[in-house]
Amino acid sequence: MDDVVRGLSEKLVAFLETGTVADGLFRPDVFLDLTMPTWRVQATGAEDLIAERKQGHPATGTVSRWRSDPTPTGFVFEFEERWNHEGQSWYSREMMRVEVAGGQIAELAVYCTGDWDQGRQAEHAAAVTLLRP
Repeated sequence: MDDVVRGLSEKLVAFLETGTVADGLFRPDVFLDLTMPTWRVQATGAEDLIAERKQGHPATGTVSRWRSDPTPTGFVFEFEERWNHEGQSWYSREMMRVEVAGGQIAELAVYCTGDWDQGRQAEHAAAVTLLRP
């Protein structure tokens, strides 16, 4: 399972950074349950999941750090991403519980901090000293 988790994690990072889906990443009937600070959306099917991602993150970016931990039925995926959009540098931190079936992602439960614009990032940096990045 570790090789499957690593491979899917790397494909997931590429998708998050580019919007391009590698073959075999998602099952055609994949289910997404996305929770943000003040909203929740769901999607069924790879096309709808991809559309939801592109609607929420139309610009490409970088996954600045990530971690993947296997579970009995998939893995937990923690990541931070950064991107530029409409003249701003954005940041978010997220965690996913990923269910795997047949070597593909079958279900994603995503918990997101929300997208922080430059003002929110500066406010946070002025108020909080993080002990770890």
